[in-house]
Amino acid sequence: MGKLLVWSLFVLMFFLHQDFWWWEESYLVLGFLPIGLAYHAGFSLACSVLGWLAIQYAWPEELEKFADSDDKSSHP
Repeated sequence: MGKLLVWSLFVLMFFLHQDFWWWEESYLVLGFLPIGLAYHAGFSLACSVLGWLAIQYAWPEELEKFADSDDKSSHP
């Protein structure tokens, strides 16, 4: 279930990255920050959370076990 959630959020974030709805706006957030820049600051934070979720719930543990194993006979 974790991998499905992470991949679904990844696809959602992929489409939300193109914020065409703010292209014509000149609204300032907090009186100094353009809305497009504020959106991408929030988007960057959301990507950080998605990265954390990917590590917590979708990390391939079999690769960790393989890398930590002492049996190196299958390697040249």
